[in-house]
Amino acid sequence: MKKLRMVVLTGAGISAESGLRTFRDSDGLWEGYNVYEVASPDGWKKDPQLVLDFYNMRRQDILKAAPNAAHTGLAALQEHFDLHIITQNIDDLHERGGAKQVWHLHGEITKMRSVLDTDRTYPYNDDIKLGDLAADGGQLRPFIVWFGEEVPMIEQAVTLVRQADIFVVIGTSLLVYPAAGLLDIVPKHVPVYVIDKHLPNVKQRPYFHLIEKPATEGVKELKELVQRYIQSQNN
Repeated sequence: MKKLRMVVLTGAGISAESGLRTFRDSDGLWEGYNVYEVASPDGWKKDPQLVLDFYNMRRQDILKAAPNAAHTGLAALQEHFDLHIITQNIDDLHERGGAKQVWHLHGEITKMRSVLDTDRTYPYNDDIKLGDLAADGGQLRPFIVWFGEEVPMIEQAVTLVRQADIFVVIGTSLLVYPAAGLLDIVPKHVPVYVIDKHLPNVKQRPYFHLIEKPATEGVKELKELVQRYIQSQNN
């Protein structure tokens, strides 16, 4: 029997319980930094050393973090679903939690690229320093999509969402576009589950389920709800 396709959109809230803080919970600051100083092309032009220092520290923080029960709980759903995770997160906790099909909208902290080439990436194993050059002679920078830059993976994400049999949103404020717009293109007949300890302001629609809990508790409830949904479809 063919598995139903479950498409999940995740944000920083799913990694918060692994100790990775979100900037929406700290007055627009990300680990004490104004997000536009460290996550925008203007910030890079103004102070590339600050930006490199920031991501070098983030990489170390993420390496020390471990997947939580929300990451591993989602991965366990692969047994029953064709699971695709579209994440706004730059960490690799979904992969380390066992997920096989993960699509990073905003880049990956485990990779770096040249300022001259958006496509070719290199492993980000050591701190990046000013003067570290890629093969094309360009300064190396983190493989991160900053505010104001194009989101290369968004077309793939749109295709996945349009093919979803079940759509899930976990740990995102749905304020950052284009990712937030994915909810608007979910087919009307598809059940949607939204999990967050502070639920985003979303427009109600048929087959809508709101779970106001932290990600770890919410994913546990999600697993029960989708099993019931499968049973209802089989009856």
